[in-house]
Amino acid sequence: MSKDQFHFSISERKVYLRALDVVFIITGLSIFSYVFDFEYFNFNNHYLFIWLLVLVVYYYFFGEVFELFDLKVASDRYSTFRSLVITVFFTTLFYVFTPKISPNLPDNRLQIVYFSFTIFMSVLLNRLIYIQFIFAPIFLKNILLIGDANSIDQVLTKVTFNKANHFVGYVSNNQLTKYPLLNYTAIENVNIESLIKEKAINEILICSTINNQNAKKLNAQLIASFEKGVSIKSADLFLENELFKISENQLVGNFYNYFYFSQSHQNNLYLAFRRIIDIILSVFGITFLVVFVPFIFLLNLIGNRGPLFYTQKRVGKHAVEFKIIKFRSMVSNAENNGAVWAQKGDVRITPFGRILRKSRLDEVPQFINVFKGEMSLIGPRPERPEFVYKLEEEIPYYGLRHVVKPGLTGWAQVMHPYAGTVKDQQEKLWFDLYYIKERNLMLDFKIVIKTISTVLFFRGT
Repeated sequence: MSKDQFHFSISERKVYLRALDVVFIITGLSIFSYVFDFEYFNFNNHYLFIWLLVLVVYYYFFGEVFELFDLKVASDRYSTFRSLVITVFFTTLFYVFTPKISPNLPDNRLQIVYFSFTIFMSVLLNRLIYIQFIFAPIFLKNILLIGDANSIDQVLTKVTFNKANHFVGYVSNNQLTKYPLLNYTAIENVNIESLIKEKAINEILICSTINNQNAKKLNAQLIASFEKGVSIKSADLFLENELFKISENQLVGNFYNYFYFSQSHQNNLYLAFRRIIDIILSVFGITFLVVFVPFIFLLNLIGNRGPLFYTQKRVGKHAVEFKIIKFRSMVSNAENNGAVWAQKGDVRITPFGRILRKSRLDEVPQFINVFKGEMSLIGPRPERPEFVYKLEEEIPYYGLRHVVKPGLTGWAQVMHPYAGTVKDQQEKLWFDLYYIKERNLMLDFKIVIKTISTVLFFRGT
């Protein structure tokens, strides 16, 4: 089998991690049960299928929460070890205390420790194999870039350090001295077939800025390569799939050719389901608020010294303004000199307010806005009118984010949490528009999981 047949795509790596983790867990438990007198997890029990199903569900859930399936985490031994310890701990904790659908607690409690340790060692073995072998360069896609020098530089700047891909060269009008290890070929006299054979190229990325004259010269060669099974795709689409945000090159004068709304945008069943979930979860959120507000009130007296709540105008769906409700996290009269974006390490944030922000507890009162229908659980974060007017002037197409309800959490929130400048807001816009373009129940679920991770790892502002 030739080298170019060995590569694994990103989606394949994610499937590999999830599937092989479970295979190693089941294998590890079965070997341990066979070799030792292991009563807790008996493979001869007729409830075995249910036990395994529940175990896998817990493992997948906590694995997502603690980022065990994140490819960046999976490529690093320390990060994998840390996430695996936490994932196995919570998986075991919830599993052993799930009545009826998991094995009965054994008299010898040490068997729970053996159970947890076996899962940990089984997955760790799989992950070490992944890092040592599956993550080796031979299994990476060899990618060739074609386009003008500026566009190629933009692509490489964004993804060069993404180890799941392997850029071997580029075809362009000018050589980029900052990438001496990449093979450069002048676009005027390129022989793509020779490059593919020489560099074992699996995929070719074409930048949208390549001029028509060069495109015509290359088309015949690209078609011949495509016929031989080489993947050829747009560099913008590649960036979107890699970085989970739309490429700014898509928001051009004829943006409607590239940017479109998700089919869920007009799916009444999806929208009705979303609204039902919003109502149910907002009821739980408001109940949590009522129960814990006395404790937060006392801590606010000590750490904030001022009003507990504050309201603020925000821009919602179809650019309609509404008042958002939050726990106050800044000093009173923090904006006497006008509206200012919150910054990382903002001195206006009180000590207790910092805790509220890090834990996202300051957002809990917004469940009232969700219940009223002004917001949804998931969507672009609502911005203040003063900032919206400024951003719409400086960032083209900023108003597109107002096509859906703003959210308590959102894709931009979990992917790019800090936004204290116009540039940051532009970066978050690419994530928000990616969500609007792709939104569906699976993406909504992923946002919820990432939000839980953000709260648990205190990544809030």
